[in-house]
Amino acid sequence: MEMNASYTSFVAVGDSFTEGMSDLLPDGSYRGWADVLAGRLAVRTPGFRYANLAVRGKLIAQIVDEQVDAAAAMQADVITLVGGLNDTLRPKCDMGMVRGRLEEAVERLAPSCRKLVLMRSPGRNGPVMERFRPRMEELFSLVDELASRHGASVVDLYGAPALGDPRLWDVDRLHLTADGHRRVAEAVWQTLGLPPENDWRMPLPAAVPPKWAIRRIDDLRFARRHLMPWIGRRLTGRSSGDGRTGTQYSAELGRAFWVTPEDAHAPGPVATWRQVDVTPLS
Repeated sequence: MEMNASYTSFVAVGDSFTEGMSDLLPDGSYRGWADVLAGRLAVRTPGFRYANLAVRGKLIAQIVDEQVDAAAAMQADVITLVGGLNDTLRPKCDMGMVRGRLEEAVERLAPSCRKLVLMRSPGRNGPVMERFRPRMEELFSLVDELASRHGASVVDLYGAPALGDPRLWDVDRLHLTADGHRRVAEAVWQTLGLPPENDWRMPLPAAVPPKWAIRRIDDLRFARRHLMPWIGRRLTGRSSGDGRTGTQYSAELGRAFWVTPEDAHAPGPVATWRQVDVTPLS
């Protein structure tokens, strides 16, 4: 591993996990681990550039078709690719198709960047996790295989028990809290060969489990506000990402673009960064 490395640009590719849900800012935008990581990298490198192309709800085929060419064209120092988990959570999942499209993505991205980072995604402990665990582990075995074949790095979030703690997951039980996203940012930071700032694997302090009645109330609230709408979208073929594009992508122009902070020493939220360039797909 290259220790204390320097990176001038970073492109994030993926779904809601990389878009930043549920790390909500006061203005209604999401921050998430990729934005946190970009801010930290920007402090180290004046002129640092960043683009987050990830969109919530996207399946691996959509990620490949809508994001990979744009990311590869940007010739970034670092590209992160996280995808396929939404496919494994569908009632019917063609793992052969997932394998083929993820392999296609890695083959196109690896030669276009200095370092490609893949992930074994975290999962919230609970019955849903147990139901889909075999598919997830098949996906993660493929991630390891592709990383070995193409010289990519893998961040093993799945193997960190702390990230399975329900307290690091939002009320929708699908997305990490702000603390969870910061742990992921630190994990990627360390994978890039940068000096550790904290132990992202550290378990949360022990806590008294909530009473049975409180858990049932939380379960009912979760089912009404999150589970039923999610099932409804699956049954009707809709997605939370329909009509959306990545934060640094213009569907009208067919281009992704870079953003950079005005002040590298105090970069602030990525939403306040200025656009510095556009890169055509062709």
